Amino acid sequence: MSHLFSQGQLGDLTLSNRIIIAPMCQYSAAEGAPTDWHSVHLGTLAQSGAGLLIIEATSVTPEGRISPWDLGIWSDELGDALQREVEKIRRWSPIKLGIQLGHAGRKASVDAPWKGGKALSGSEGGWETLAPSSLAFSENPTPKAMSSEEIAQIKQAFVDGARRAQRAGFDLIELHAAHGYLLHQFLSPLSNQRTDNYGGSPENRMRLVLEIFDEVKAAVSLPVGVRISATDWTEGGWDIDGSIQLARALEGRGCAYIHVSSGGLSPAQQITISPNYQVPFAQQIQQQVAMPAIAVGLITEPEQAEAIIATGQAEFIALARGMLYDPRWPWHAAAKLGDKIAVAPQYQRSEPHHLRGLFSV
Repeated sequence: MSHLFSQGQLGDLTLSNRIIIAPMCQYSAAEGAPTDWHSVHLGTLAQSGAGLLIIEATSVTPEGRISPWDLGIWSDELGDALQREVEKIRRWSPIKLGIQLGHAGRKASVDAPWKGGKALSGSEGGWETLAPSSLAFSENPTPKAMSSEEIAQIKQAFVDGARRAQRAGFDLIELHAAHGYLLHQFLSPLSNQRTDNYGGSPENRMRLVLEIFDEVKAAVSLPVGVRISATDWTEGGWDIDGSIQLARALEGRGCAYIHVSSGGLSPAQQITISPNYQVPFAQQIQQQVAMPAIAVGLITEPEQAEAIIATGQAEFIALARGMLYDPRWPWHAAAKLGDKIAVAPQYQRSEPHHLRGLFSV
């Protein structure tokens, strides 16, 4: 058996293999609730053969949505709607399910990507955004700097969202501290110029992420992991040294894993994109902590993914756009690596003649 198709652990959650479907926003919700699109989309991914499917960034408050069409979990009604989606998947697939809880901060209130992704005015359905400091992202409106009371409210919103996620039946919770959204905004000195306990030193800038992690972990019995941007890819920003410091602090608090992406905070970022371009960040963090690191970013080939796991660069790999392009990527990876993969009985007769034995019952 390959390393990629060996069992793995995220906290006390056992995955059948090391392939994770990363969260991917669909911009297709209705007032925060999943629609038929989500049933079709998630149902397709649930039959992929991956070990874990993490649901797209789901906002803990209405104003924390990236767009008006993002999923939300700020009410019991929305938690119930997500539970119905979980139950649909559970009926037909053994895949483990996670949910990513987030808040977009100053990058909220924008249009869908296929409509240009620009900031929405009030007349277009937009709203005032919140951030650590009154510093705008790109050409977006200047956000409101959060008060201490608003910070406390956000912490409680994450806790309430986590409790609803557990009631909905998810197996795992991921906190979104990457891609320039609110928790990343607190981490980076480029977006956080506060002078209170949440700004200034690295320890202060990490405070909100760590406090939210502590409170969420105490509120649920599920494994809790964190997704980060390992670097802002720009001078004076959040960097790999800060990410290692944060990873160590999270590990000491019982974090189940660290999901290592990068960028998204500054329009000045300079990224050279190539296969595995983010894997070295995961590797540097994995060398410093015992908890699993998840590598992501232009991992497209099975042999490439196998090498990442086999050489210890990370314990898991995650795919996002690649899985949208090829929802059967794990099937094809198993075929290339000489492994077996479990598929739904409805699909077993699709096993290619030249790959007899690929599908396990």
